[in-house]
Amino acid sequence: MTERTAESEPGGLWTGDRGRLHEQSRRALLELLKGPYLSGRQRPQLWVALIADEAAIRSRLHDVFLELVLDPVDEFAFTRKVRTTELDVPSPLRTETLTFLDTAMLLVLRQQVLAAPGEARVIVGQDEVYERLDVYRTGDASTYLRNLNGAWGRMMNKLRVIHAAGEGRAEISPVVKFLLDHDHVVALTAEYRRIAGAEPAVTDPADEEES
Repeated sequence: MTERTAESEPGGLWTGDRGRLHEQSRRALLELLKGPYLSGRQRPQLWVALIADEAAIRSRLHDVFLELVLDPVDEFAFTRKVRTTELDVPSPLRTETLTFLDTAMLLVLRQQVLAAPGEARVIVGQDEVYERLDVYRTGDASTYLRNLNGAWGRMMNKLRVIHAAGEGRAEISPVVKFLLDHDHVVALTAEYRRIAGAEPAVTDPADEEES
């Protein structure tokens, strides 16, 4: 049995442990802080712990000016900077710098998910995504393809918004809907349309429904 001291909280995980969350809840909190998100389908034990200790985890995140965004239907959660006008909230340390093609690809993937409401899985072909981005092709073909492959790799390995689903195909994570807010999407879409020569390469179904 692990020795406890007066400095340890009841149920502490090690001598001198002052934490109050259960072990799996701490691991869920750590996964959220590491980012980009926690998936219930990929990490079911951590998801169960997150749901069980949601209030306590939200409290810990608020201590560092972060809020929890949780989708119980698609089972994913992530953190973002607290949004309030009541005080000047410091920016979180974690940032991601996206290239032009990264952002364009993210918009295409987001559009694919929004265009398939109610679908349990949204599968997309790599060639299909590349074709929709062809209007942004610049320079020689080999360099452009290398840049496309780099963006595809970042979507899969860094942002984790796509997961391999067979040769040349990927499943799009529903979290992609929330990585960019609607106003940001509208501004980006307008700019990308301008760059593409007004070609409707990247559209937002939400806008089409409102029009």
